[in-house]
Amino acid sequence: MPLIKICGLSTPDTLEAAIEAGADMVGFVFFERSPRHLEAAAAAPLGRQVRKRAQKVALMVDAADEAIDLVCLALRPDALQLHGHETPERVSAIKARTGLPVIKAIGICAPADLVALQAYRAVADQLLLDAKPPRGAVLPGGNGRPFDWTMLAALDRAVPFMLSGGLDASNVAEAIRIGRPGGVDVSSGVEDSPGVKNPDKIRAFVTTARTAFAEGLAEEASP
Repeated sequence: MPLIKICGLSTPDTLEAAIEAGADMVGFVFFERSPRHLEAAAAAPLGRQVRKRAQKVALMVDAADEAIDLVCLALRPDALQLHGHETPERVSAIKARTGLPVIKAIGICAPADLVALQAYRAVADQLLLDAKPPRGAVLPGGNGRPFDWTMLAALDRAVPFMLSGGLDASNVAEAIRIGRPGGVDVSSGVEDSPGVKNPDKIRAFVTTARTAFAEGLAEEASP
């Protein structure tokens, strides 16, 4: 089943909006330079609020083992999302240390960037294809920039991946139709300003994405 992930949640009301809208995954950011950053202590009650109604994903960027341990203890995530320059060896080590599935984000700008997928597919449970941040950007993701989805036409479909980068309710259906991902991930596209989620935008995104996935599956099933 295709996955829909709302990332960068930080308040009880927007978290509830994402869950009630039907998001499969809810993401929490642990990266101090992000406007969506959560301290581990603040994440604990949000994690309890989820109550297994969605998968909890902890997003970290080149985090040390101690920081990962702290987040896992507070949030008790179902998966970790690594959004930095973690090597395949580091991804494997984090999986072994935590016992959790790992989503590895890969920045995409040109077809050559897809080559990196092969090195990570053996160690990551899921790949997240995100737009490569512009030069000088502070954040590795959540910059509201899409990439050319037509590049994914030549991608080996045995590689499980989610699509991110500049998605919102106005373009997610097209992204799904062109890129044919196994899931979509949104953060800035459901915000009024950096870090401030809008419940109506969350609901619109989930509804539009779910419809687009259903239509794509129906097309694949038709003779």
